[in-house]
Amino acid sequence: MPMPLAKFLKEMKQSFSLHPIAAHFSNGLIPVAVLYLLLTLYDGSLFFEHTVVHLLLVTLLAVPFSFYSGIRDWKTKYKGAKAPVFQKKIRLSIVLLVAGVLAAAIRLAVPEVMQTGGPLAWLYVVSLLVMLPTVVLLGHHGGKLSAGQRSERYR
Repeated sequence: MPMPLAKFLKEMKQSFSLHPIAAHFSNGLIPVAVLYLLLTLYDGSLFFEHTVVHLLLVTLLAVPFSFYSGIRDWKTKYKGAKAPVFQKKIRLSIVLLVAGVLAAAIRLAVPEVMQTGGPLAWLYVVSLLVMLPTVVLLGHHGGKLSAGQRSERYR
């Protein structure tokens, strides 16, 4: 039997958490951006490269929400504990933001960067490639926190 809308909305309001949504949003887009970057490197398609920049820009819109909500959750749920996992997530978030802003700045300043090649193109590529293991590690550490929280809650 389907849940009535009012009950569903009330349950959503009580359990809604911005951080997992914002984090999974950017964590899902970056691997796709890297895939399209690799396709661009393989065949030089402008269409693939345009997709990379669009995915990058949308990701950069989500990262501040993920960072803010993660800090807020850390301070409220975990009382700002100085555990290494939180410090790693903060540092990785900064790396993600810096790499993303650098890649976006290069691409917006020099739209033809992938066609002209050279050191700037490689800096653009490396900045995008750095983002992939960064989101993987952010997700890994977030998963450890989430799994620990679930196991404590159901003991």
